[in-house]
Amino acid sequence: MRTVAMLGLGALLTACDPAPEQPAMPGGNDAAPPVATAPAPSPTPSPAARPSRTALKTDNYSFEYSYPAEAAAIPPLARWLAGRRAALQAELDKDTAAFRKEAEVGGFDFRPYDSTTSWQVVTDTPRLLSLSAEIYVYSGGAHGSPGFDALVWDKAAGRRLAPTELFVSSEAIQRAVGTAFCAEIDRLRQQRRGVPVVRSNDAFNNCPDVAEATLILGSTNRQKIDRIGLLVGPYVAGPYAEGTFEVTLPVTKALIGAAKPYYRDEFAVR
Repeated sequence: MRTVAMLGLGALLTACDPAPEQPAMPGGNDAAPPVATAPAPSPTPSPAARPSRTALKTDNYSFEYSYPAEAAAIPPLARWLAGRRAALQAELDKDTAAFRKEAEVGGFDFRPYDSTTSWQVVTDTPRLLSLSAEIYVYSGGAHGSPGFDALVWDKAAGRRLAPTELFVSSEAIQRAVGTAFCAEIDRLRQQRRGVPVVRSNDAFNNCPDVAEATLILGSTNRQKIDRIGLLVGPYVAGPYAEGTFEVTLPVTKALIGAAKPYYRDEFAVR
């Protein structure tokens, strides 16, 4: 049987510069007055960036990939996202062609694949653009698999980062939010199961590490990061039937202390 495989998953602020000071004419009052010229036409503004969405369906697969205008407006980030889209589609072409041949040789039905990746803005602060992606992949097995991805664009440094890269280490994040994360996971599991969670060696009753979740950075005011999200996929905190878990936690002093000094000013306690 084929196994399910994951295919590797705000207003912008502008500033106006003052017009440069015009130099004085040489020669004092005896200098000839400047020749009057027609004002230069204003440059044509470039079109505003638009969201990007690709959707296609073939005999072998359905494929969707999208990202928002805020990401499209940043050329190097848009290039990375477009490159990721191309890589995913190329992998899908290769894998589905191989599976179709396998089905023909083995005499079983070919099931078309499905791959969907949707990037959305979590928040857009003066320094950081935070994005998260919801992913769904079906590759011929019993069922598809949802998942998540996340990134942060540092506008000042002009570079793409994983949200965890703003912190000293995964262990530091665990120490800062691990207890609150476990409490919320247990609350959600109890809500879905109808009974309290009794901790045991069973992975579905134990508490996952924060590193097993996808970390996203959020804000209530689009000025500072004052809340985080921890997105947990199937089989991490419970069986497939329980679905995914989404935990939101406020930023605390402990979490700010876990951030790299270079980024601590980008966080605030809510």
